Amino acid sequence: MQPKFSPLTPKFPHLLHGGDYNPEQWLDHPEILDQDIALFQKAHINCVSLGIFSWANLEPQQDYFTFDWLDRIIDQLYQNGIYTILATPSGARPQWLAQKYPEVLRVNADGTKNLFGARHNHCYTSPAYRERVRIIDTRLAERYANHPAVILWHISNEFGGECHCELCQVAFRTWVQKKYGTLDALNRAWWAHFWSHTYTDWSQIHSPSPLGETSIHGLVLDWRRFVTQQTIDFMRTEIDAVKAVNSDIPVTTNMMTHYTYELNYYKFRDALDVISWDNYPEWHKPNSQIWAAESCSMTHDMMRSIQKKPFLMMECTPNTTNWHPVSKLKKPGMHKLSVLNAIAHGADSGQYFQLRQSRGSCEKFHSAVISHIGTEHTRTFREVAQVGAELERLSDLIYNSRTPVQVAIIHDVENKWALDQCRGPRNAGIDYFGAVQNNYRYFWENGINIDLVDSEYDLDGYRLVIVPMLYLFRAGIQEKLRQFVAQGGTLVTTCFTGVVDENDLCFLGEATEEKLSDVMGFWVEEIDGLFDGEENHMTWQNQRYRLYELCEIVHPTTCEVLATYESDFYQDMPALTRNRFGKGVAYHLCATAESRFFLDFYDMLTRQLGLERAMQTTVPYGVSLTWRETAQGQKLIFAQNFSAETKHLPLDQAYTDLLNDTTEHGICTLAPYTCKIVTPQQYS
Repeated sequence: MQPKFSPLTPKFPHLLHGGDYNPEQWLDHPEILDQDIALFQKAHINCVSLGIFSWANLEPQQDYFTFDWLDRIIDQLYQNGIYTILATPSGARPQWLAQKYPEVLRVNADGTKNLFGARHNHCYTSPAYRERVRIIDTRLAERYANHPAVILWHISNEFGGECHCELCQVAFRTWVQKKYGTLDALNRAWWAHFWSHTYTDWSQIHSPSPLGETSIHGLVLDWRRFVTQQTIDFMRTEIDAVKAVNSDIPVTTNMMTHYTYELNYYKFRDALDVISWDNYPEWHKPNSQIWAAESCSMTHDMMRSIQKKPFLMMECTPNTTNWHPVSKLKKPGMHKLSVLNAIAHGADSGQYFQLRQSRGSCEKFHSAVISHIGTEHTRTFREVAQVGAELERLSDLIYNSRTPVQVAIIHDVENKWALDQCRGPRNAGIDYFGAVQNNYRYFWENGINIDLVDSEYDLDGYRLVIVPMLYLFRAGIQEKLRQFVAQGGTLVTTCFTGVVDENDLCFLGEATEEKLSDVMGFWVEEIDGLFDGEENHMTWQNQRYRLYELCEIVHPTTCEVLATYESDFYQDMPALTRNRFGKGVAYHLCATAESRFFLDFYDMLTRQLGLERAMQTTVPYGVSLTWRETAQGQKLIFAQNFSAETKHLPLDQAYTDLLNDTTEHGICTLAPYTCKIVTPQQYS
């Protein structure tokens, strides 16, 4: 029996179903609140996020606070069984604040200062902004932190972006001076003697700019690290303000998908009580529906892995996303499938932006649970209500359940920052995200749970660790991987791994421990960047695979060569290797390979290692199996069909369908865009 996690809040230890609610847009229509509450109840909404963009209504002028309207709304919602996730409003400051304190507006990398507008147009360093945020947060906490309806603090909204003002320059100089101590150390770490760009005074340090310095890659990396640190520091000032009043209310902030790579979200794990994120994939895009499902699932797994416990899906769209290039309607069933996909990967919520559709401005055509029509007589509302009813029914079983994991992918955001600027071997683009997803795909398709952690995490408990294109070695990752393999683990690395240190300085020498050469059993002489459309090939286990983009030329020391290049001047040189090290084994793929190779390769490793699957079966293309486990050891399997075709899943035993209490055996039929949640029949 596995111990359970502590519930997020004892006030409401259940799956959350709700979303962003912006009643401040409707204060001149008091009847709207009554209508909305009645509709919320029909949709099985049990929580709402309030106050995210309400600063101008909460403090219409400096130090004049108007909370009465929020009092009424929180009370009325609570009286009707609906809890509040209360936001701090720092994500969108009011006009008066920017006018009175112009220093709060961000400065771009080219030195231009933003005008008031949009969101996230504020400087995280500004003392004036921090002080005004502290004041409004404290007033909110003093008024609501002990209210029985408030179950969670939602800190700001979708942190992102950066400021290059002089306040931030001073903070950055202080940060690097603390990190390096001396200018000599900084110049060595940044290799600043290149092009005679040596720093001779701390005042010369400036953030990367298209009008100034971008050639010093250590500077660019440290600036990105500073931006993450400064964002977290700003967030902590907000957390401290609300926690000072009542430390029992947990805090979160809603992150965005990892494709932006603006911030290193892994650094947020110690500051927050629970991880949450906003999920907006492009469903039904031609030829990429399954890719979108994989990518979305991979982000869910990343968010769960940050703290290795259940997370919250804080936002998703009930139907269309208005800011996509095409606002495609979700096809029938897709909304339920997308919410249950989050639950399958460890979420304890299904929450939406937005609950009532805005009447004007830039999100007026973003879908909502309650549309402009204002009734329950819409397809979107009916599907949301169905999801709410099913989450309500299954909450006691699913809530706070675990995700057992034996496989990890090292997914390092700082590595992505370094790859983006490395200037070779392919400036036409190195697809780090694609490299990670190619290694993820087999496990997602075949019901094998997987974590995505970065270089700072321990590797204890994993049986297989995958390291795709980890160009930048930092945080002692070499020794972690060395010990993992020596103690019996299986390691897989791919090309362009172990090239530079944490400052983006190339490792020197042939076979060195810095490069992990002892574990891998080879050294890399050079790497060939292939033009688009140019290919090489290798044959492994009687199958021929396409190689493209990057091809390393490696020299074995102790490794066994499993496959070789088919052509070019490095014909017959290693393309796939295996090396025994201690009690374990390390594999290395020397080139970028087609997706089919990874499916075959990880199928072999899964069988060799006996990795636990959701069920022992052959999974049809377009179907994903994911599972969670209750504290009593009961396996909850989510069989999800992301394709537009009916799929037939062979079952390895009899299962109970938890959504309709029927027995599934032999073949499980999955209609397009549907999910079934099943458990082995012995648990029913």
